[in-house]
Amino acid sequence: MSHQWDDDRLLPGHQQLTLQLPSAQPAPGEPEEVAVVSATLVRRREPTTRRALLYVHGWNDYYFQPHLAEAVEEMGFDFYAVDLRRYGRSLRPGQLPGFITSLEDYFEELDAAMAVLRESHDEVCLMGHSTGGLISALWADARPGELTGLVLNSPWLDLQGSPLRRAITAPVLQRLRTTYPTTVLPLPNNGLYARTIEAELDGEWTMVRELKGVNDFQIRVGWLAAVLAGHDRVAVGLSIDCPVLVLTSARSDFRRTWDEALLRADAVLDVDKIAARAVRLGNHVTMVRIDGGLHDLALSAEAVRGRYFDEVARWTAAYTG
Repeated sequence: MSHQWDDDRLLPGHQQLTLQLPSAQPAPGEPEEVAVVSATLVRRREPTTRRALLYVHGWNDYYFQPHLAEAVEEMGFDFYAVDLRRYGRSLRPGQLPGFITSLEDYFEELDAAMAVLRESHDEVCLMGHSTGGLISALWADARPGELTGLVLNSPWLDLQGSPLRRAITAPVLQRLRTTYPTTVLPLPNNGLYARTIEAELDGEWTMVRELKGVNDFQIRVGWLAAVLAGHDRVAVGLSIDCPVLVLTSARSDFRRTWDEALLRADAVLDVDKIAARAVRLGNHVTMVRIDGGLHDLALSAEAVRGRYFDEVARWTAAYTG
């Protein structure tokens, strides 16, 4: 099938393809003029190999990292990324950024992206970061036989904090998700993680502020309830049938005031909880901790992200080659 790839509007040397989502519906409160909900597939080049890797971003995020594509291509894959509905290139004025009421809704764009990749590639790996890692794991579990490997970069597999906190939070959210799905939850954001990655602060990365890091990305009842439902699925245990690689920082740091130690830790998720849940993804799971890694390991300091890419390259060569 012929597809209309256009020059990417954000990254030079990339192309983008709109993925139509016939089943997607506007969220409550979104204006009628944004009734069409779509996703966006991004690539760096036309296919050159039968092997492909598809990247799925996290919450308040989009694909903006050409160095990630370069590293993946050096591993022998053609690189693709998907900007999910209401994120990045797929976000339309008037839409609620990042809003969803079921993580399974994202299966529609992943299915659509996979259909495009399958026209040119025999082997496909999936890579997901943070919430994108949770989505990717759930999709892989629901689509046996589709993947040669699953790579998860700091996947959000469990709610940080005490079990009591979750026991109190989850039932309340489930009751509210039907009646008040778009209600904003007043959860604090100290901005410290953003400080570790943004070039104008203490990081080294440049991104479009309107698409990542702005206050428009608010946590709403329906979205958090959907994430907790995904956590419940993982807690029961998934049956992902391909090899899985889970990578995290070696430690978390949840301090509330700035310290340079945050440049060498996950300031977003509890890496120990991720490690504990990782074994429930399937029967073939490899766990790697990266000393000095940020929450997004690919955005860590140069030497640290180099170790991250080396681990992914070694694993993909061993299990997906």
